Amino acid sequence: MKINKLEIENVKRVKAVKIEPTANGLTVVGGKNGQGKTSVLDAIAWGLGGDRFRPSQEKREGSVTPPNLKITMNNGLVVERKGKNSDLKVTDPSGQKAGQQLLNSFVEELAINLPKFMNQSNKEKADTLLWIIGVGDQLFKLEEEENRIYSNRRSIGQIADQKKKYAEEQKYYPEAPKEIVSASQLIQQQQAILARNGENQRKRQNVNSIQHQFNNEKAEIERLENHLAQLKQNYEKTTQDLNYAHKEAVDLHDESTEELERNITQIDETNRLVRANMDKEKAEDDAKDYLKQYQELTGEIDKVRQQKRDLLANADLPIPELSVHEGELIYKGHKWDNMSGAEQLKVSTAIVRKLKPDCGFILIDKLEQMDEETLKEFGQWVEQEGLQAIATRVGSSGDCSILIEDGYVVGQEGIQLSNPQGEEIDPGPTWKAGEF
Repeated sequence: MKINKLEIENVKRVKAVKIEPTANGLTVVGGKNGQGKTSVLDAIAWGLGGDRFRPSQEKREGSVTPPNLKITMNNGLVVERKGKNSDLKVTDPSGQKAGQQLLNSFVEELAINLPKFMNQSNKEKADTLLWIIGVGDQLFKLEEEENRIYSNRRSIGQIADQKKKYAEEQKYYPEAPKEIVSASQLIQQQQAILARNGENQRKRQNVNSIQHQFNNEKAEIERLENHLAQLKQNYEKTTQDLNYAHKEAVDLHDESTEELERNITQIDETNRLVRANMDKEKAEDDAKDYLKQYQELTGEIDKVRQQKRDLLANADLPIPELSVHEGELIYKGHKWDNMSGAEQLKVSTAIVRKLKPDCGFILIDKLEQMDEETLKEFGQWVEQEGLQAIATRVGSSGDCSILIEDGYVVGQEGIQLSNPQGEEIDPGPTWKAGEF
C-alpha cells in the first residue's frame, strides 16, 4: 500500500498543500526551518497511524478552520480527518466505511515513526531483525550455549594457567628416588644383612669347634689304640665335615650397612624431595589436562559460532551484508555506531519495510545528514526496492523534490482545500513528483 495523494490543511504549520508523491522512490520535501516540512510528515502519521500520533497542537495557530486531512492510497482507499473533532473516516473503493483497524492492518508503526526504531538500543534493533527473519529463538539458544561454553572455557583456562604457574615454581630434584622411601623397609633390609652376617659368624665358630674336636679325637686315637678303628671312622667323617665347612667359609664376605644407616638418617629429607618431585609432575599433568580441555571447548565455541553464521547466512535478510553478531546489527562489517548516517537510515528503512511488507511507504524526517550524492544514491535504492519514501530536508530546489514556504508548496500559495464552513472547494493545481 502506497500513498497516491495528500491533501493537508491547517495542520501544525501547514496552511494548505496538495501533493502526489512519487510511487516508487524518494520524495524530498524541502525548505527552510519552521516552514511546515515536518508538519507534512506529522499529518500523514496522524492520518494513518491514529490518535497515538495526534500532534499536541494539531490545529494551525491563527486558523479559524479546523484541521483537514485527506490521504488517497494507491488502491483507492480514502482516509480523512476533518471537522471540529478531526474524526476519522475511512472509505474503501466500493464505498464501504471502515476505521483504524483497517489502517492498522497495513500501516507499520515504525514506518511512520522511524526515529523510534533508530533510537532503540543496539540489542533492541538486532532483536527486531532476528524476529522478522524468524531466527531469534534459535540464535538466542546458540548464544546461550556459546556463553555457557565460553564461561566454562575461561574457568578451565584460569585453572590451567594456575597449575602451570604452580608447576613452574616447584623445584625438581633429579637425584631423589621416584617413590617415597619407607623407613620400615630400610630397617628390614638392615636386619636381613645383620642376620646374614650372624650366620657367617656362626659358621666361622663352627670351624673352630670342629677343629677342636678333630684335635681331641686325634689325641684320643694316639692314646686309645684299642679304639683306633672306631676313632678312624669318626676321624674320616670329621675330616669330611671340616672340608665342607672350609669350603663354605672360604668365600664369605660381610655386607656393609653403612649406606642403609645413612639412608635411614636421611629418610625425611629424601621423602621431602620425592614429594616435591611428585607435586611438580602432578601439576604439569594437571596443566596439560586443563589445556586439552580448553582446546576442546574452543573447538565447541567455534562450532556454535559457525552454526550462528550458517543460521544467518540462510536467513531471508532485508538487505545484503546485513547480519547480527553478539547481539548487535552489523552492516558491511560495521556496528551501528560505526555506520554512516546514510547507512543507518538504509538499514532502518530495510528492516522496518520487512516488518510489514504490505506497508509500501515510509516517512523520514531531517535528511540533512546526507550530501547530494548520498541522497541520490539512497533515492535510487528506495526506487529499486519498490518503496515509497516521503522525507524532509532543509535545503533548496537543487536537492529537494518540492519546497514548502510559509505553510504552502511553492507554486500553490494561497490555495484552499475547504471553506470556513468545512465544505470542500476546488484546491487548484496538485504538486506531482518530478514537476519541481
